[in-house]
Amino acid sequence: MEYVRDYTMYAAIFGMFSFVWFGWAQEKPRASWRVYIGLASAAALLVCLTGIYLSVKHWDAPSVLSDGTAFRNYLLTVYIEIFLAGAGAFVLHKLNRQNVVAPWIAFIVGIHFIGLKSVFDDPGLFLLAALLVAVSILSLIIAPKLQVANSAIAGIGAGTVLFCFAVLGLIRYLSV
Repeated sequence: MEYVRDYTMYAAIFGMFSFVWFGWAQEKPRASWRVYIGLASAAALLVCLTGIYLSVKHWDAPSVLSDGTAFRNYLLTVYIEIFLAGAGAFVLHKLNRQNVVAPWIAFIVGIHFIGLKSVFDDPGLFLLAALLVAVSILSLIIAPKLQVANSAIAGIGAGTVLFCFAVLGLIRYLSV
């Protein structure tokens, strides 16, 4: 069964978080990158707003989350993600390692999509998980070489990946 509302929510949620990650990328990138990060933020916001509009328009359409068990599993996965991300960020801050908070958050966000694959029965979420985990690791390698903040690379990488999945949500919506 195709879940139109879930695809529109993919566009809204992934678009919103793409916008957020591009915002985080503004922490000490190269100056020449700022305009492109800003344009990417604007594009992500437009996709997000389109997803919100379509989600509201199709609010009564079926959703995987209409099932109580799926919704409970979704919430459990998200709560675990928030706890691990927050606890890790707190520990990293206490260890004076704030520079690795963004890669940590990207890693945890990536891992949480493994659990969401079974909730949404969407194997594409495995790819999303792998890409976000790769972004988190690569940001630790690339950022020092480019002499930019880890958050600049993690933000650009995660923002780009999430933007692509937001657009994919719109494409899937249009193909139903």
